[in-house]
Amino acid sequence: MKAKYLYLVSLLSVFLFSSCTVENYYDDPNYLGPNGISLPQLMEGYDLWYIDYNATTGSGDVPFLSRAFTVSFTNGTLYANNNLAGFGVTGNGLGIPVGYYNYASNSIVVNHNVYGTYQLAVTQVSANEIRVYNAYENVSYTFLGYQRNQFDYDFVFFDNLTYFLQEYTVWEKVFTSNAGVPNLFDQENYLRFLPNNQMFQSSVDVNIGNINNIFWDFQGNYTVQHLNGNNTVKRLNLQYANGEVEQFSLSVLNDSRIRLFHLASGTTYDFQGLGFIQYLRTQAKRIKE
Repeated sequence: MKAKYLYLVSLLSVFLFSSCTVENYYDDPNYLGPNGISLPQLMEGYDLWYIDYNATTGSGDVPFLSRAFTVSFTNGTLYANNNLAGFGVTGNGLGIPVGYYNYASNSIVVNHNVYGTYQLAVTQVSANEIRVYNAYENVSYTFLGYQRNQFDYDFVFFDNLTYFLQEYTVWEKVFTSNAGVPNLFDQENYLRFLPNNQMFQSSVDVNIGNINNIFWDFQGNYTVQHLNGNNTVKRLNLQYANGEVEQFSLSVLNDSRIRLFHLASGTTYDFQGLGFIQYLRTQAKRIKE
């Protein structure tokens, strides 16, 4: 999570039901707005609310919103998709329960399991677009509503692949192809990707039983680049502190295994994620660019 998430939205907006502006401010949670529904019906009428973080305005931060890809309001329970591992599967696509909520005048009052209580004033912009505002933090977020069968989980996953790499404490090399020219990366058996300044570390240790005992021999910065015409395969660049650069094609085999194809040598490596980090989300944060 570069310090973090950002890209999407433009492609997701293809699902917007209406481009007209409603600007419906709910003075009462039971008030029937121009679309004939109350605030509870609006909020609970969509399976998922995707947080368009690029549209965030204001000086503050509501941490459980800036650390989530989606939120859902279901029968008083707040759900959030905070992780990419299991995205679209965990909680039948809704994510994990992170708190509960109720309604007040023009607002939703959220009690988050980690961050406490926040009151979010709701303004409807269009049929499936709302703005939520927290006066204490002076920050406004834009939500886009989707049903699960309309939401492009794959696009969100691959467009934010940087953050998926950070959801495991360590990546262990579990396969090296016979094809390929011998190179220095053959010796590196563990990788980890850190959210701060997008740093990575690597180790030549072998068969370490306790990942806390890994000695990190090398470090540097990493980037994940998008490739034109291919959303599922990325370019991973490892820039070591000594100035050397290793480049790979990065693909995902499953929710805990990635494949790196070393562009210079033609060698393929598989890495298995160890130490899954279940975010509520306290360790990684999206920022606006």
